[in-house]
Amino acid sequence: MGTDEGSCLEENFPLLSSHSSPALRDNLGLQDEDNRMKAENGLTCSETDEEIIHPSRVDFEVNERRRVINYQEILQCCDELKIHSKDLKREKQKILRYKPGAWIEKAGGLKISDYDVPKTTCLLLVGPRGSGKSSLINRISKVVEDDRFAPARAQESYNSLLGDGTSFLQEYMIPRYSNSICLYDTRSLSDNSEKDENIRMLKSWMTKGVHHGELVVRKTDNQRLRKSLKGKAHKKGYLSSKTRKVNFVIYVVNGLLVLKAMENDGALETQCVQSIVSTFNCPFLSFKDDKPVLVFTHGDLLSFSERALVREHLGTLLGIPPTKQIFDIPDCDCPATESAIIGMLRYSLAHADRHFPQRSKVMDKVHKMSLSLYMILLILGIGIAIGWAQNTENRRVQFPRPKQKVPKSKPIEWHKIRHIW
Repeated sequence: MGTDEGSCLEENFPLLSSHSSPALRDNLGLQDEDNRMKAENGLTCSETDEEIIHPSRVDFEVNERRRVINYQEILQCCDELKIHSKDLKREKQKILRYKPGAWIEKAGGLKISDYDVPKTTCLLLVGPRGSGKSSLINRISKVVEDDRFAPARAQESYNSLLGDGTSFLQEYMIPRYSNSICLYDTRSLSDNSEKDENIRMLKSWMTKGVHHGELVVRKTDNQRLRKSLKGKAHKKGYLSSKTRKVNFVIYVVNGLLVLKAMENDGALETQCVQSIVSTFNCPFLSFKDDKPVLVFTHGDLLSFSERALVREHLGTLLGIPPTKQIFDIPDCDCPATESAIIGMLRYSLAHADRHFPQRSKVMDKVHKMSLSLYMILLILGIGIAIGWAQNTENRRVQFPRPKQKVPKSKPIEWHKIRHIW
C-alpha cells in the first residue's frame, strides 16, 4: 500500500493535500514569485492603456483559486482514503494471519522445508537517540490490535535531553497474544564520534542474537552511568529468556532533526547526518543486498511539503527508493498513518522471509543418520524384549514347579476298633 497520501491533513493542514498536482503548485508558486518581483520593481501584474490591476487584487484572486483547488483535492483525498480503507482492512488481516515463512519465495528450486524457519520473526528497531523507536512500537501495537485506547507498552521519553532512554533490550509481540512477530526495542546509537561502539553493538545483536531484558552497556559509558544502569537491573539476569536471531532491521530517524540538518550546515547537523549514513550502511544491518527499511518520525511537527523534502533527501542520502523503502509514520491517528504502518510491516516481513537461512545439508544428514540409528536401536530393543519374554515362557514349560508330597495315611486296624460296634 502506498504511503504518499499524507497524514493528519484534516487536523494539521486543512488547506494542504498530498494529492495536489506538483505542476499546479509550481505554477502557483511561480506566479506568486513573479507578482512579488513585479511589486518590488514598481510594476503591476498586468498593465494596459485602459486599466491597471493592483497587486493585492491579483494576490486575492490567486488565494481564492488556491482555496478552491485545495478544497477539491482534499475531497478527492478523503474519497481515496475511504476506498483504501477496505484495502487497509484486508492488508491488516494478512499481518494478523502471518506465520513465519508464509511469504517465502520458492526460488532456486527450494521449498519451505529447505529453510530453517523460526517460530517467531524478529524485527530489530535501531536508531539515534530521540528518533522515536519506543513511540513507534506503541503506534504499531495500537494499529495492529485496532485499539487506540490501549495503554502504551513501551516506555517513551518525553524529553530526550533528560534520562538515558531505553537501556534494556525489550521484546514486544505484535499483536501481544501472538507468537508470529516480535519487535525489539534497543538502546539508542551514539553520535558519530562513537562509531566503533555502534558497530560493536550492532555486530553483537546481529551475530549473537538478542535477549529480552538484556542490559546494554557501552564501553564509553562513565562509571556513574554504569552504576545507574546496573541499579536498574535489580540483579535480575536475562539468561533464562530465549535467544532470538534477528531476521530484519527497521532503522528509525527523527524527521525534524533531518530537516534542521538540511537547513543548517553547522557541525552538529553535519555530525547527525554522518551518523545516520554510517550506521545505516553498516554491513551487519544488511541481508545480502537488502538494506534496512527506514522510518522517519515526528512528521506531525512538519508540514507536508517539509515531510516530502525529508523523504526525498533521505532517499538520496542513503541510496534507497523514497516511495518504497522509506515510510513516513507520524505520531497521530489517521488512515494514512495506519496505511504506512501496515505497508512497513508487510515490507519488513516479506524481506525477512526471503532471508531465512537454509537448512544445513550436513546437519540434515546427521539428523537422518541419528534418526535411522535410533530406529535401528528401537527395533533391536523391541526384538530383545520379545525374545526375553519368549525365553522366560519356555523355561516355565520345561521346568514345571514341583508338586508338594502328600504324606501317606496309615491303614486302619479294624481289630482294634471292633468293640465300637
